[in-house]
Formats: sequence, C-alpha cells, structure tokens
Amino acid sequence: MSMSAPAAKRVAFPPNWPARIGLIVLAVYVVYAATTLEFTWARFLTGLDQGGRFLSRMFPPDFSADKQSLLTAGMMESLQIAILSTVFGILFAMPLGLAAARNLSPAPLAWFSRGLIALLRTFHPVIVAILFVKAVGFGALAGVLALIVASMGFLSKLLAEAVEEMSMNQVEAVRATGASFLSVVVMAVVPQVMPRFVGFCAYQLDSNLRNSALVGLVGGGGIGATLFTAFQRFDYDFVLTIVLAIIAVVMVGEILSGFVRRLFQ
Repeated sequence: MSMSAPAAKRVAFPPNWPARIGLIVLAVYVVYAATTLEFTWARFLTGLDQGGRFLSRMFPPDFSADKQSLLTAGMMESLQIAILSTVFGILFAMPLGLAAARNLSPAPLAWFSRGLIALLRTFHPVIVAILFVKAVGFGALAGVLALIVASMGFLSKLLAEAVEEMSMNQVEAVRATGASFLSVVVMAVVPQVMPRFVGFCAYQLDSNLRNSALVGLVGGGGIGATLFTAFQRFDYDFVLTIVLAIIAVVMVGEILSGFVRRLFQ
C-alpha cells in the first residue's frame, strides 16, 4: 500500500515582504522629511492662531462701489484671458494632436510631436507665466500666452490618445476611395473623436478660468493681479470679496462646461 505525499500547507494571505519593506522605508522617509522641513506641533498651533486672526480681519467682505469697479474690471479681464487662451489653445492643439497620433502620422512626426507635447506639459502655468512676464512684460498678454501653452499641452495629448483609440475601419474605408489626408480627417476622424474633444475643450475652459487667477498673481493680469494688490495693501476684507467672486465664477464655469459635455455626448 503506497503512502500519498502530505498536502502542502496553504496560506490564505501569504505575506508580501517586498511590499512590507517598501512601506517601512516609506514611513521612515516620511518621518525624516518631516523633521528636515521643520514640521512641529508648536509651529502648527502658532499657524492656527495667526490664521484665525487673519480670517477675522476678512469679515465682513467689502462690497463698496469703488471696490466693485476694481472687482468687475479684474474679473472681466480674467474671463477674456481664459476665453482667448482656450480658443487659441484649441486651434494650435488640433494639428499637434493629430500629428502626435501614431495611427495617423509617420513615426518620426508622431514622436517629435509627442516630445513637443511633453515639453509643453513640463512646467506649471505659473512658471510659464513668469517666463512670459519677463519676455513681454506685465499684463494680460503674458497670462494669455502662458495659458495657451498649458492648453496646447493638455488638449493635444488627450486628442492624440482619443485618435489612437478610435476604430480604424472608417479611416481605411475613406482612404480606399483615394481621399486626401484632410478628407480622411474630416470624414473619418472628426466624427469619432469630436464628442470627446468637445468635452476636453469645455474642461480646459473651466481650468483656464481658475488658472487665470493664478497667473495674475505673478503679473499675468486679470483678477489675480487685483488680488495680489489687495494683499499688499492689507485690504483683507476686499480679499474675501475677490475670493468669493472667483468661487462664483468657477462654479458657473463648471455648470456650463458640464452642460456642454452633455450636449455633445
């Protein structure tokens, strides 16, 4: 009578030692980084006390007539910056995104376009705005140029990915008729990617509305410049008014962008 080999012991949840070691190393590094950056409980409590005094000076918000004129002018300039940068960003992103699609463009052109897109996406819009402020001076032009760069990087990347994910059956059918590249794009590519691209554009407009305030803090014009001036003058009640206006505009932009996305779905 033969003896069968004992069954191997099965563990329901085997230990994952590489993951455990990685978590331990991460925890040690977090503690080390916190001590290096001077994260202390006393400093946190001091910040809470100073923050409370700062907030108390912001209430009530200032809605006086002279401040409303400054607020309206700054907000209108921010809206113009956001709209212009989005429109020109869309116009420049469309050919760049099509060139970066590897199922439409030759490999050298696609990789060159993808490298350019990566370069455009490397820096935050605030950093790009600082560079343009140094180049063209203070004002809305620097903010528009910075947000055009940001819009091109975002929209062209998503457009290229949408084109690469589309069905090639329609493209091959149009190509079989001897159509030109432009006809292929208009007849086979645009109908497939347009709903998604419209959603991308609506989101980018919403993003530019927010970023227009950020680039203004470094000299890019708009409501951000008004906010920076109010901080310099310690006019904190007007700062609260500006913040509330920015929140309201961003919320309206979010509602409108959601409506546009649903309209083209």
